[in-house]
Amino acid sequence: MGALDAGADDYLTKPFGTRELLARIRVALRHADPEAAEEPVFVLGRWRVDLAKRQVLVEGREVHLTPLEYSLFTTLIHHAGKVVTHRQLLKEVWGGAAGAQPLYLRVYMTQLRHKLEEEPSRPKYLQTEPGVGYRLFIED
Repeated sequence: MGALDAGADDYLTKPFGTRELLARIRVALRHADPEAAEEPVFVLGRWRVDLAKRQVLVEGREVHLTPLEYSLFTTLIHHAGKVVTHRQLLKEVWGGAAGAQPLYLRVYMTQLRHKLEEEPSRPKYLQTEPGVGYRLFIED
């Protein structure tokens, strides 16, 4: 019984070139997840975040976020509407770095609010859950 008859979608015989292998891998990935070819865009209120381009727009104007700010923001986007604990954010954004502390979160959330929120002192979307963590609030 051949590989294709056994359920394989494709196969290569030896010897094969690296270019052909990589091309077949790209085809397999497109077939495995057709949505991956689309550019994921997150839109909320005045915000438009193009995750593929790593671009953040507020009312159509591009806002520069540092790599840590961007990582924190996209982590909240991936968990939109849910409370994300301090520990979880530290692990996902800082990779569980030994020196990372909840104080870091406070500093970076303040910076994000100043860059993204209309009224940073009264955030509409980047909300604090006292003693627990943060939530990206999504309007119903």
